[in-house]
Amino acid sequence: MKEQDFGNNYDLTQTISFFKRWKKVLIWVFVAAFAISVAASFLVKPRYTSTAIIFPTNSNRISKAIMDYHYSLDFMDYGTERDCEYAIQTLTSRSMQDAVCLHFGLMEHYDIRHDDPHKQYKLDDQYSNNVTIRRTDYLGVKISVTDINPEWAANMANYIADYYDTLCHQLHHARATDAYTIMSRVCTEVEKELIALEDSTRLHPQNKDVYTLLIADKSKKLADLQTRATQTKVDMSNTVSYKFWLDKASPADKKSYPNRLLIALLGSFGALFCCIFILLLIEWRRKVTSTPTDNR
Repeated sequence: MKEQDFGNNYDLTQTISFFKRWKKVLIWVFVAAFAISVAASFLVKPRYTSTAIIFPTNSNRISKAIMDYHYSLDFMDYGTERDCEYAIQTLTSRSMQDAVCLHFGLMEHYDIRHDDPHKQYKLDDQYSNNVTIRRTDYLGVKISVTDINPEWAANMANYIADYYDTLCHQLHHARATDAYTIMSRVCTEVEKELIALEDSTRLHPQNKDVYTLLIADKSKKLADLQTRATQTKVDMSNTVSYKFWLDKASPADKKSYPNRLLIALLGSFGALFCCIFILLLIEWRRKVTSTPTDNR
């Protein structure tokens, strides 16, 4: 039985011969592609990235942190992992994006026409590509903004960090208002019950001891409700910062994009590989078409 050779039949001399035959073509293609890539890279507007870093606070209720000595959290503490996740959710919310787009006029800044039927999609796409919110390794939040204008990028990053306080205050103020309304109504009802118990004490002196206990219990409940209502009112009427500034964004003095050398190299080698593939295809076709003639 004849053994078949399944080894590697690759011949390096054929490869060397191929590059020798097409050496000039490959050199010209590489040089031309490099020159075109460099020229194209200068047509791309440079973009600059500015970054702000904040730490969310541990306590968002000033009344409990300052007025309630039973409260276990320190008003000056940094936030926990949960606070960091809440901050990221707020910073990446639609409310935040709408406020930033309106304040900076991003529709015009990104050259998006108001009559474009896909204007909102294009605006969302530009915003998500240029604004990045990331958690740091130490429970901080990094706000990065990229733009063709370095000052614009820095102002946007700082505005997002500042508006975070505004959004948090709006959320907590609405919640505190609802709670204060409910507690005020309950306090009014308890006060009416106290008045009714006091009247009953005068009308039924024989049950004075029972009514006295009920009045004491209701008075304690009313005092607790009034204390909580006072704390909630403090939360409604006072604005605090929900973050610690670590680094404010400043205009970048060096572009972050494009990397012209990388673009030139990728374009040059990409064109070179395409050229090699085409030349291999040409030689293969020549070999296929010449085979029948040789057999004759």
